[in-house]
Amino acid sequence: MSESDSFIDEVAEEVRRDRLFALMRRYGWIGVALVAAIVGGAAFNEWRKAQAEATAERFGDAVMAALVNDKPDARMADLAKVSTDGAPGRAAVLGLMIASEAEGAGNRDAALSALEGIADNSEIPASYRQLAQLKSVILAGDTMDPAKRDSILATLAAPGAPYRALALEQQALALLADNKNDEAADLLAKLVQDADATPALQARVKQLLVALGKPAPGN
Repeated sequence: MSESDSFIDEVAEEVRRDRLFALMRRYGWIGVALVAAIVGGAAFNEWRKAQAEATAERFGDAVMAALVNDKPDARMADLAKVSTDGAPGRAAVLGLMIASEAEGAGNRDAALSALEGIADNSEIPASYRQLAQLKSVILAGDTMDPAKRDSILATLAAPGAPYRALALEQQALALLADNKNDEAADLLAKLVQDADATPALQARVKQLLVALGKPAPGN
């Protein structure tokens, strides 16, 4: 390589280096900002996780403390004071626990009120609301307006609903209460073969069919 070629290469290298430094001075802040954003975002996510864990722990500790009392009505009162910090899932769990304690204390009205509070809260996940509705139907029994009961069960028994099989069982029991034994038996016969029916539910259904003098499918 001649001296002139070497000189040209050196000049070209210096030009490239100067251009690179100029670009870094002009746009380097963008890279710094991106790194800062990534680091800051990761730190914020870790802080948020820590906050969520701390809140969940506080909720759990408060619930455990409320359950220490020996009397159901006292436990119910203590649970009602527990803060859910606006979390719909925790509100649903707490409401179900309050309803259970109220039922245990023999206070059906308070239990139904707690369940209705869950069922009517649109912010709570649908699965919790539907569970509260089902428990309300079971707990209220024949004191619930039949039209309201049938409407709730029709919704809960829809295909794909999480508690469909249990709702079908309640529909059959409602038919039996109305002395519609043949219709109830037909529904029970279908339910015992339903893919959503658990072994425990199938056993209950078969017992009902035997009590009705009807053959249980598969027997």
